[in-house]
Amino acid sequence: MKVVVDMNKCQDHGQCVFAAPDVFSMDDDGHLVFVAEPDDTLRDDVEEAADVCPLQAIRIED
Repeated sequence: MKVVVDMNKCQDHGQCVFAAPDVFSMDDDGHLVFVAEPDDTLRDDVEEAADVCPLQAIRIED
């Protein structure tokens, strides 16, 4: 699984951080950082993060 975030769309709302904290986090400047190739066991959390993103900036590639 590969996580792709369109950083041109992302406005750092952080909803993904709540949905999948093992994959998404905010750096010290409040900007999103993420694990591009997380373990497949986290797929449900990543799918939830993609669903709750207000700008739909997250997608999953297999």
